[in-house]
Amino acid sequence: MGSQEVTDWQGKNVTVAGLGVSGIPAAKVLHGLGAVVTVVNDGDDERARAQAAELEALGITVRLGDGATLPEGTELIVTAPGWKPDKPLFAAAAEAGVPVWGDVELAWRLRGPDAAPWLAVTGTNGKTTTVQMLASILKAAGLRTAAVGNIGVSLLDAVLGEEQYDVLAVELSSYQLHWAPSLRAHSAAVLNLAPDHLDWHGSMEAYAADKGRIYEGNRVACVYNVADKATEDLVREADVEEGCRAIGFTLGAPGPSQLGVVEGILVDRAFVENRQKNAQELAEVSDVNPPAPHNIANALAAAALARAFGVPAQAVRDGLRAFEPDAHRIAHVADVDGVAYVDDSKATNTHAAEASLAAYESIVWIAGGLAKGATFDELVAKSAQRLRGVVLIGADRALIREALTRHAPEVPVVDLERTDTGAMLAAVQEARGLAHTGDTVLLAPACASMDMFANYNKRGDAFAEAVRELDAVDG
Repeated sequence: MGSQEVTDWQGKNVTVAGLGVSGIPAAKVLHGLGAVVTVVNDGDDERARAQAAELEALGITVRLGDGATLPEGTELIVTAPGWKPDKPLFAAAAEAGVPVWGDVELAWRLRGPDAAPWLAVTGTNGKTTTVQMLASILKAAGLRTAAVGNIGVSLLDAVLGEEQYDVLAVELSSYQLHWAPSLRAHSAAVLNLAPDHLDWHGSMEAYAADKGRIYEGNRVACVYNVADKATEDLVREADVEEGCRAIGFTLGAPGPSQLGVVEGILVDRAFVENRQKNAQELAEVSDVNPPAPHNIANALAAAALARAFGVPAQAVRDGLRAFEPDAHRIAHVADVDGVAYVDDSKATNTHAAEASLAAYESIVWIAGGLAKGATFDELVAKSAQRLRGVVLIGADRALIREALTRHAPEVPVVDLERTDTGAMLAAVQEARGLAHTGDTVLLAPACASMDMFANYNKRGDAFAEAVRELDAVDG
């Protein structure tokens, strides 16, 4: 089943694994192309039944509560990215010689001959922000583009829709890359690598290898993080097209073939004539919103991909100025009694929390939730001297408390056992009691939210609401 072999989907037996954000559009698209589609799903709840009814009305077969058995006659599986590689369904597929594609692979294979090239971004943290910055820069250059993949427009819609694009800014998770063997980007970036989703991949090596697939077959540039050697190693291991270049980004002064920062200015020494001697100014650090160190790194990665696509320097500056960050990403909620309250609920792992904690001098840290197999020693050891106090919430808070005992024994810790809806208000009130004028109360949980909240957005909303209550009492 090479990239050009499936031109006729008529009558092809395709099994779609998983209802949900990617499964339902994939099933509809394949059905529309004439494939005989069966959707299998582990869950059999009310929501799944409603989704199944919608698909069955179109003539698609749905099997709820049975995601383990390979349907008879299956010629291809298209899986939702979250399904783990060790699922019985995939073992059965391997035994039967049935290929498994993810939604990204399906979109890649369904592109037309004149399809827009992909500028792709992965990494443990910063993906969404970087892709949105990149789309903003590309738009400022007058190009027709969209931020797609893990965010925004669905990739299938972008590839098959009416709208014509010049280039796509594509966010890819390690899950999506795992199931996208034939993807070949114009240029790609791995922003950073830290332990995450190890419960899914099985090991750090497997996780890194999946991230590294983004570089396979790149044509123009493989963008890596100079401060994170693991990303450069992935470039070295990648099999790229002749003439493709390794381009580094750094918060320090850039060497040749790098983008970096000199005296508050983002500069390019990669996409210029005579890069041994010349540098091109792209933007000022103050053009980056917010100008926290990890976000400047995101801006440099976005700029590198845009420059690889031939975008002029001015568009980089204009695009960064026009960019508005998403909610719950280092969002300043309010100042109460000279203390800043900042919502970074999106910091769902230790690496993201570390970047967030590094942005402030004196912090009362609200942390905890579902650890997803993470450990907290390194995070606490690196951040200890910035901590004024810590308020712990959520299911796995004991893991963070133990790390604090080992690496920051003098920092006061409030351990909140409550998990009801009022827990966040209690956490914010406790944090207020620990904070002094000039401090930052920072929600950067380093954990997932699903033990107490529907998602990280709801957790961030609860924090903002609690801060507003403090403010109202004050005012």
